[in-house]
Amino acid sequence: MSEIFPGVDARYSRRIMVPSTSGADEPGTRHQWHLLDNQEELAAKSITAVGTLLCVHGNPTWSYLWRSLLAHVSTHDLPFRVIAVDQLDMGFSVRTGVFRRLADRVNDLGDLTRALGLTGAVTTVGHDWGGIISMGWALEHQEQLASVVLTNTAVHPAGFELPTALRLASNPAVHGWGTKRTDAFLRTTHSLANPSLQPVIRRAFMAPYTNAARRTGVANFVADIPFTEDHPSRAALDSISKGIRSLKVPALFLWGPKDPVFSDRYLRDLISRLPHASVHRFEGAGHLLTEDRDIATPVFDWLACDHAPAHRAPALAGYRPMLAELDERAHDTSLAVVDINPPNSLSWAQLGTRVDALARGLASIGVASGDRVNLLVPPGIELTSLIYACLRLGAVIVVADAGLGTKGMGRAIRGAGPGYLIGIDRALLGARLFGWPGVRIALNELPAAKAKMLGVSHTVAELLAAGTQAAQHGTAFTAADPDADAAVLFTSGSTGPAKGVVYTHRQLAAMRDTLRETYDLKAGSALVAGFAPFALLGPALGATSVTPDMDVTAPATLTASALADAAAAVNATAVFASPAALANVLQTENALSEAQRTTLQGISLMLSAGAPIPEPLLGRVQDLVPAAKVHTPYGMTEALPVTDIDLESIRAAGKGNGVCVGTAVAGAKIAIAPLDSGGVPGSEPLTDTSKTGEILVRAPHVKDRYDRLWITEALSTSIPGWHRTGDVGHLDDTGRLWVEGRLTHVLSTPEGPMTPVAGEHAAESVQGAGRAALVGVGPAGNQVPVIVMETVPPARRAAPAQPELARRVRAALAATGITISAVLVIPEMPTDIRHNSKIDRSALALWATGTLAGGRIRNP
Repeated sequence: MSEIFPGVDARYSRRIMVPSTSGADEPGTRHQWHLLDNQEELAAKSITAVGTLLCVHGNPTWSYLWRSLLAHVSTHDLPFRVIAVDQLDMGFSVRTGVFRRLADRVNDLGDLTRALGLTGAVTTVGHDWGGIISMGWALEHQEQLASVVLTNTAVHPAGFELPTALRLASNPAVHGWGTKRTDAFLRTTHSLANPSLQPVIRRAFMAPYTNAARRTGVANFVADIPFTEDHPSRAALDSISKGIRSLKVPALFLWGPKDPVFSDRYLRDLISRLPHASVHRFEGAGHLLTEDRDIATPVFDWLACDHAPAHRAPALAGYRPMLAELDERAHDTSLAVVDINPPNSLSWAQLGTRVDALARGLASIGVASGDRVNLLVPPGIELTSLIYACLRLGAVIVVADAGLGTKGMGRAIRGAGPGYLIGIDRALLGARLFGWPGVRIALNELPAAKAKMLGVSHTVAELLAAGTQAAQHGTAFTAADPDADAAVLFTSGSTGPAKGVVYTHRQLAAMRDTLRETYDLKAGSALVAGFAPFALLGPALGATSVTPDMDVTAPATLTASALADAAAAVNATAVFASPAALANVLQTENALSEAQRTTLQGISLMLSAGAPIPEPLLGRVQDLVPAAKVHTPYGMTEALPVTDIDLESIRAAGKGNGVCVGTAVAGAKIAIAPLDSGGVPGSEPLTDTSKTGEILVRAPHVKDRYDRLWITEALSTSIPGWHRTGDVGHLDDTGRLWVEGRLTHVLSTPEGPMTPVAGEHAAESVQGAGRAALVGVGPAGNQVPVIVMETVPPARRAAPAQPELARRVRAALAATGITISAVLVIPEMPTDIRHNSKIDRSALALWATGTLAGGRIRNP
């Protein structure tokens, strides 16, 4: 290597002559390898390596791909040797003039490590076709193998066609021109970076491949892709990919989902071969993951972890499976579930029979315990039956609802990687158009032509028929392992891409039990499930459940009449609804008949979750259901609920810094990790009062983990035994929790961190004000507070607030000790899709920054 490239210390570049034992070479052949190796730097610092990272690039990159790992060791003085190789015929290693196949390249790598005298624990790191080569080395050197790390790669076609980009590159009409005579293949690969590579980085990647002679290895690599069964390298590929299943060492998969070559389907194949692997998908990243994201930090954080399997406590004697109520009421002819539109109902006995038939039907098409089943079905009898059928079978339900929007839902489904997808026609069309994974099962019967067009393999009716027949001579189902995965539920996506949250059977049961104990929801209760999560829990609670005539994924579609009609259908004692749903109920209450009002007066419990609710709105809800205790539990998809408070207690708490959300629910504990002067939460859980910090929770019903988001999970559990919620708040003298906002929304001002909720409440108290958001404008540490708000009546366009309104808002915030720099009004707040009530403050902060910098004022 005649020059040193950006990010590479000159000491790392070295060359070594290596005797070859590959069948591709004549006996006694020696080849000169180039590699990047930090051994000299470690020696200069008197650091003894505890292990070696053996990094293998793919095609058409070179060892430069791994420079961030070398740099990370250098800047953190980590005790790891990093060896990033240039494979023969690639990078700045020699051009051998011999076509090297997969088996040869695995052997070549063994020759190199032998020549280096490499001893001690080795972690292989591979990308692209370097992945299968590194795994080949791993299998042949298991006595040294400590762990494996893979980024976007494939170890087998797994029944898939060659990706379009590689199919084009390997086409005889294009291959020579695209991969050797020109640099088209290199440029195409480099264009996959997100964001685009800087020119100096692009030039560095191109440097070893400046002419056709130096691109021979690039061309040969493409020609050696063994996608057909008769390919000369297919036997080696089959052997390595099969052997991988036997590896028991820790594994880490880091993945860019936007990769058009090695897409998520190859990640799913890898997971099937090494199911114990830690996985992190970087949304928005693609094929050149090492360029798109910082992978060095998570790699070394992961290497520092204890990878011993987590200890699973045996099922407690008090553990009650989710289907216990259904089993105990197998002969009960009273109502279990009711649909309003179209009208339908099932008794407990009928529901149990349907669930068992569906479970057996799913088994008949190959669904097994642990398989993921994506349910794209509206809440109601069908969804309830399918949920419990999957739980009966031990399959894992994946729930990504339409409230995420088409883009968000697709991202969630691809991330979860279900093997089966059950959906309504619209969902099946989406699956077809956007390539969502999973064997497709139609909820409804379809004409043959439409079923073929949508790629439908089965229908629910077929499953029921097959399951009913199988039940006549079938054996009883084996109870699911309490600590096996049961569900992947997705967050709202209001603070970034929706995250998959994995619950075990034990944790779902604990959620059910917490609700039962906190709200005295006993068998025999009757509830209106106007909030999607409770469609899962109703039958498990033993409560007769009804879904009102609404789109549960669009909460504001619930009307007062629809709520009353649903309550009347089951003589409801409890109602679950989101704040947006209740707001629309109040807006439509004038349409209620006397009979409907009477029905609502019989409600004894009103629950609303999903976002904070202003006390005046709750007061109006109380007027509508005068006999009910009105509660607003605080929680999140990762732990629902965490605390609870009723209207009477909200009024008693009065005004304070944030929203009072009450005390911990049954079985839960709360602590605070105080913020430092820079707004960073600490690592010690405290229960001191009046200290603002990140809210921590521990409870039996806290999620098991984030799905395929190892980095996110590691951060959320960095305080052992606690879940970091990402919310900020404080505890008062009576032990009540006050939520002051999201950690990502804390302003970083010269005076220290500032949470947004108190200022927002002050702004909203001004006459003529609607919802308000307090956001920071400027660089971290020097942000100034700005209010962005709605008005009553709504403003027609975004603009600076009228002087009088601005004066009143400034005065209201000054009374709380907050000085703001500007007041901006907008017609409507940007909110999340699912709840229609969580304000997107991050988007508002960006908009306010641009607006105050002199940009054209547009609606955010």
